[in-house]
Amino acid sequence: MSRRRKKKEQMGSSAPGWMTTYGDMVTLLLVFFVLLYSFSIMDISKFQGFVTSFRQRAGILDGGMTINENNLIDGGLIGDGIAPSIMNLNLILREMSIYIETEGIANEVELVLTDRGLVVRLTGQILFDIGKADLLEDGKRLLDKIAELLIDIPNVIMIEGHTDNWPINNERFPSNWELSTARATNVVRYFIENTAIPPERLMAAGYSEYRPLYPNDTVENRAKNRRVEIVVLNSTHNGRGD
Repeated sequence: MSRRRKKKEQMGSSAPGWMTTYGDMVTLLLVFFVLLYSFSIMDISKFQGFVTSFRQRAGILDGGMTINENNLIDGGLIGDGIAPSIMNLNLILREMSIYIETEGIANEVELVLTDRGLVVRLTGQILFDIGKADLLEDGKRLLDKIAELLIDIPNVIMIEGHTDNWPINNERFPSNWELSTARATNVVRYFIENTAIPPERLMAAGYSEYRPLYPNDTVENRAKNRRVEIVVLNSTHNGRGD
């Protein structure tokens, strides 16, 4: 009996006493991290529900345009792929669409989402007389409205001037390069002098006749190619004019 009791006492004392406390602590830590993980899963689920709700409420744009995975602008993605700037561009598109319809200028203003950002395409006739770069009064009113919608977003804004292939050669504009650049810089100057858009957010470029939208083979097509594009650049293109 004494030998058996001695063996049991030796077996019972083989593990140090602190091991029991250590095991309890590890178990508690495991439970704690499992709880944290379950909470994080819950938050993600709630966020995904919010994203789905937002898409259903604000994903459809006036004019039949829809923001989806195929036309999301790159940069600044949150959650499952929505960019913060998309929400702002959605509102700008909506407000601009309403303004264009109200003013009856759908033939002079076009809104396009591209991989560069939001393009507000203005035909030359609403801004300038043919062969000139002085802003018309109707064009100034339109620029005022556009500026109201662009003041509160941080994106860089590129103003691009384009012409048709009809040659010009006078003292002020020796070629279409000078004409397209003058038109772009005059729009930038108007924004700086008459609106609250910060000058550091503005850029200008002139592309002459070399980026036409349509072949310059008809009067109508040449009129469409004479244009100024206000490009609200996304984060991957900010500061670049390509």
